[in-house]
Amino acid sequence: MTDKTLRLTTAQAIIKYLANQYIDIDGHEMRVCGGGFGIFGHGNVTCLGEALYDAREALPLYRGQNEQGMGFAAAAYAKQWVRRRFMFCTASAGPGTTNLLTSAALAHANRLPMLMLCGDTFLTRLPDPVLQQLEHFNSPAIGVNDAFKSVSRYWDRITHPAQIIQSLPAALATMLDPADCGPAFIGLPQDVQGWAYDYPVSFFDKRVHRIRRQAADPLEVSDAVALLSSAKRPMIIAGGGVQYSGAVAELTAFAEAHNIPVVETIAGRANLVQDHALNIGPVGVTGSDSANAVAEKADVILAVGTRLQDFTTGSWTAFAKDAKIIGLNVGRHDAMKHFSLPVVGDAKRSLTALSEAMTYKTPDDWVAFAQGERVKWVAYTDEITTPGNGPNSYAQAIRIVNDLCDPRDRVVAAAGGLPAEVTAHWQTKDIGTVDVEFGFSCMGYEVAGGWGARIAQFEQEPDKDTIVFSGDGSYLLMNSDIYSSVLTGRKLILCLLDNGGFAVINKLQNNTGNESFNNLIADCPTVPHPFAVDFEAHAASMGAHAETVSNPVEFGEAFKRAKAADKTSVIVMQVDAYDGWTTQGHTWWEVGTPHVTDNPKVAEKHTEIEASRAKQRKGV
Repeated sequence: MTDKTLRLTTAQAIIKYLANQYIDIDGHEMRVCGGGFGIFGHGNVTCLGEALYDAREALPLYRGQNEQGMGFAAAAYAKQWVRRRFMFCTASAGPGTTNLLTSAALAHANRLPMLMLCGDTFLTRLPDPVLQQLEHFNSPAIGVNDAFKSVSRYWDRITHPAQIIQSLPAALATMLDPADCGPAFIGLPQDVQGWAYDYPVSFFDKRVHRIRRQAADPLEVSDAVALLSSAKRPMIIAGGGVQYSGAVAELTAFAEAHNIPVVETIAGRANLVQDHALNIGPVGVTGSDSANAVAEKADVILAVGTRLQDFTTGSWTAFAKDAKIIGLNVGRHDAMKHFSLPVVGDAKRSLTALSEAMTYKTPDDWVAFAQGERVKWVAYTDEITTPGNGPNSYAQAIRIVNDLCDPRDRVVAAAGGLPAEVTAHWQTKDIGTVDVEFGFSCMGYEVAGGWGARIAQFEQEPDKDTIVFSGDGSYLLMNSDIYSSVLTGRKLILCLLDNGGFAVINKLQNNTGNESFNNLIADCPTVPHPFAVDFEAHAASMGAHAETVSNPVEFGEAFKRAKAADKTSVIVMQVDAYDGWTTQGHTWWEVGTPHVTDNPKVAEKHTEIEASRAKQRKGV
């Protein structure tokens, strides 16, 4: 070592750099990287593993059971920290790395920071072909890591130790950028990881980062104010970006000052508490009759922090064809969607700027209409979630847990039928307590994401719980992080609702005129003797407390025991695959149906579905 340089391997320098990056969160400095998830193999254990061992206190490394699950956990960790902190994932070359592809896509779709430090083949190529290497005969520079280019916001392959001096700050800047936020991938050839270089000592100086807050252009604000002030029936769509901006208070103040009804996206659930007078409910395909009734009549829509995914827009049938949309978003791409009038800027600053420039207040009759629709929707949800009203259902279990949980407990769900049911029926008790993963609608996120969320929650509110809702299909796809949660002492409460297969896709199959086929276990032609999995025994074998209950009342008692327990608990209940679904609250959703078929039921449904296409917006 000299006064100006420090000789380290590439891997050592990466870890030392990460350990010295901090973030200012409300005046409190903490490491921006909370640690990592890792599974070692020959592509990362000898060099990166050596570096991580020396930094194990500064950057704790959680041992995963599956690389895809590690990525899900990292994404959920970032959500819990509202994108202000991230985790890295390290995987070996070959299948260990490719297992991260799905979770990288999830982080990309949801605009979540995650750093991937993945092994790669030897830069020198002297030992080629090495174990797990894919050979491309006409292009030897291509490897499996190139597959991550489509699911990463930042991608690099380090071919010389000096390159990380540029690459690491660029990756960090991407992950902390409000508009470009997403996963960063850095491929680390096995030989380059161990090569040494004399790094400038200043490269490892402590640096404190802050999230940029971009002010909207005053002319865009002025245009938006003029359009909103002309409205007779305005509506606000509150997306996940409201929480990432820390703009919940500003959104609430704006809505109250101008008396504008608010509807929430799936990612925007828990922007407003349940009993707020202007909370009209979730909107879209998995929404509420109240929010969709308002959306259908609104003449001006202020879309804040949402990417306007098809489940929000009902494949662009949820809104009047002549409704005008204002896209308030830190990302230009999202702000301009569907011919919106863009306001490109941070939600917290932009909502304040809009409010200060606007004297408009919504007509009372419009607000009364919206609130009346909300009253009717709440009455419906109260009825459908009451135990005994029909067979055991998702909705009943959700309400039981909702009534018993602490206001600051976090609920996690993903894919299948549960996102719709949780979105429809979860009554928000406190802000920012809901994680329904529907950006990528990824089965298997539930348990792994719950574990990652709990790690972050434990750093913030260790006395609260992370509650996971999962169906049997997602459970069977990826459940090994029950074991991870037990090993690490990061308690989960897993509500496992068994409907005998992929019941929500079976419902879609039936709703389009098709016969039940290959979704429910009982309807699989290659399964001659269906049987039920003993989920209780399976969860118990991984160290969790587990019990099976027969009905929602017993489910509630089991949940109380899980709350009192000091380790992960799994509560199993069978629910009906056909009855008990929420039948109201849905908009049209475009799915591909056969234009030619010999099945008259399929043909009839095709005609029925296509008839709704007349409502689809194609412009303004």
